[in-house]
Order: sequence, then structure tokens, then C-alpha cells
Amino acid sequence: MTNVPIDPVVAAHAPQTTSPAAPGDAARLARPGSPGAASPTASAAEVTRTLVLPPDLALVALLGVRDEVLRAVEKGFPDADILVRETEIRVTGDSSVVDTVVLLLSELIDVARAGTPLTADAVERAIGLLAAAARPADILAEGVLTARGRTIRAKSLGQKKYVNAIEDATITFGIGPAGTGKTYLAMAKAVDALARHQVSRIILTRPAVEAGESLGFLPGTLTDKIDPYLRPLYDALHDMLEPETLPKLMAAGTIEVAPLAYMRGRTLNDAFVILDEAQNTTPEQMKMFLTRLGFGSKMVVTGDISQIDLPGSHCSGLVVVRRILDGVDGISFCELGAADVVRHRLVGRIIDAYAAHDAETAAAQALRANRDGPTASAGAAAHRSRGHRTARPAHHAPARSRA
Repeated sequence: MTNVPIDPVVAAHAPQTTSPAAPGDAARLARPGSPGAASPTASAAEVTRTLVLPPDLALVALLGVRDEVLRAVEKGFPDADILVRETEIRVTGDSSVVDTVVLLLSELIDVARAGTPLTADAVERAIGLLAAAARPADILAEGVLTARGRTIRAKSLGQKKYVNAIEDATITFGIGPAGTGKTYLAMAKAVDALARHQVSRIILTRPAVEAGESLGFLPGTLTDKIDPYLRPLYDALHDMLEPETLPKLMAAGTIEVAPLAYMRGRTLNDAFVILDEAQNTTPEQMKMFLTRLGFGSKMVVTGDISQIDLPGSHCSGLVVVRRILDGVDGISFCELGAADVVRHRLVGRIIDAYAAHDAETAAAQALRANRDGPTASAGAAAHRSRGHRTARPAHHAPARSRA
């Protein structure tokens, strides 16, 4: 049941509570120094709206431990005055601000009633979703996978679109910076598909070494060499499966974790296949992987094109495939950004700062090239006209004369 707020009324004529409390029962939970019970007369431009809490929702489930959820709402809307009294929440302020706060609280009530724990971070995300004209309850309350006593959910509009794309498309590309949940959500969808018997196995792969796939310089057996590069995939699996279940599934071949080089020559039928760190594939490797798709299978390709570790002479297969396959039916490309980061809040700010720095650097290089280009070209032409030869790179063998 969606909570429905009471119609707005003028603050001076705010409705009385249905069951007046004795003195001391009402708790003033608005920010310090805000107008409230001590100053009942408000400006004529202000309105008050009253939200009645549903009887099946505990107040702490909405307000949070030590009122952290309420404090986050007040921080997001400092011009609104919020009063909590028994089962009612009264919001006073400018009509547009009050309407937004009441809508936010109504959505948070629906999220809490769906069993999703509310936190200050959830409030910030809900405010962002409202700004994007999306319903927070439609995103924050819907589970992707319930495993090991907890539910994995999308936490942003971009993540929700990504999860929906995985559900609808045969091949989905999740492109975005670190911390946006690209691999984790794909893994959750894979485990969910296996549990629902939509597929018979899960195959997880990634380039074995960031800049190529040379394993010979690492110590130990082949398994020892590969394991560090596949560890993030194992970690996600451990979060979603019971400790005793994962070894059995891997021993039976139901879950396979392997480097990308091992995919060559195979046809992957009835499988959920995830390629992680795809920005470090070459175009040839990307084509090889995508053509492994068999009947009844689904593929998810994830990567961060801002962290390509390939040598400078190699193009990223993830960049090239976007130009080749964009618009092909059955294939979906999802872009995730700083707003979708689910790690520490600073991670999103770091990503934005680096993006701004990269843009400034590119603009400065372009300006310098435009300024110095004609002069440099003229100098090079004069150099060639004087009969100077370009030096051969040191690593090249000397040219052989023909017989």
C-alpha cells in the first residue's frame, strides 16, 4: 500500500493530531534552531503538510538509528521544518519544498515497508532519483538476488537500467568506472538465473594479465598464476553462495572461472557468461569471445574504458565493439557514471575530479597542437629538404641489401 499524504493546509491552521498527546510525548526532531512548536505562527507563504505513518511501520524503521535518516532529509532540504509527533510527520515551509519533502518521505515509507533498510546514503540516492523524475521505491525496494540472508538491489537509476538490460537483452555491455556495480550486479543476475534454472552453468572470465595474457613471469603452477587475476570474481561468488556450496558447484563444472584465453574454440550453450575487465581485451579477443555465444545463453561484458592497460599500439576491444555493434538487435550498451558508484562517497568525487582533469588536459593538448602545428610542420619539411634522413629505431635490424 502506497502512503498517501494529507492535502496541504495553511500553517496557521494546521490540523490537530487525531489523538493529542500529553505534554512531553511529542519529540521535536527537526534541526536545531528551526522554527517549530515554540513558534506556532508561520509566514503566510508557508504551508504545512501532514504525513500519517502506516500502523505496520515502526518509527525507527523510517527515521533510522539515532534519527540518521531524518537528519539526512533535513540536510537535503534545510529550508523545510520537520516535526515528528507520534504517528504523524508535519512538514512546514515553501509549498514546492514541502511537496518534495512529503513525496520523498512517502517514497521512503514504501521502501522501508518493502524490507529495505534505510540509511543516510539511501536518502541521498532517493533525493537524486526524485531529481531524475524516478520513483525511489521502484528502484531501491526491488531485489535482484536474495542470498546468505541479505538482498542485493540496484541502488541508482543507472544500475536499475543495467539490471533491466541484462534481463531483456542477450548480450549486455556494462561500461563505467570502478565501484558502479558492473560485475557485482551481473554476478547476482547470473546466480539468480542459475537458481531459477534459466541456465545450467555460469562461466566467468577475464583477461589473465592486464596488459596481455603472458603468465610466464609469475611464480607457481598455472593455477597459481591465474588465480590472482580471477580473485575478484571468486570474492563476488563467496558473497552470494554458501561457503560449502561454491566448491561443489565448481567441482561439478556448474560454475567455471577461467582466463579469456581458454574460451577460444568453445561454444557456450545454456550458460550465463560474464567477461570482466573487458577494456583490456584486443578487438580480436572481443570478437573471439562474443562468437562463443551458443543457444540458450546470455552474455554480460563489463569494463572501464578510463583504465585501459593495453600497450599503446593496441586498441581496446571494448571501445571498438561499441562502434561496431551499437544498435544491433539483442545487444544493449549501458553507461554507468559517478552517480552510480556504490562505494565510499569519495569514490564518486574522485571519478568526477579525474574526468575533469582529463578533459582539461585534452583541451590543453589540442590547443597546443593547433598553436604549434604549422611551425612544427614547416620545421620538419625544412629538415627533410636539407637531405637529413630519419634515424632508424634502435630495436630494428639494419636493412639488408638485395642480391
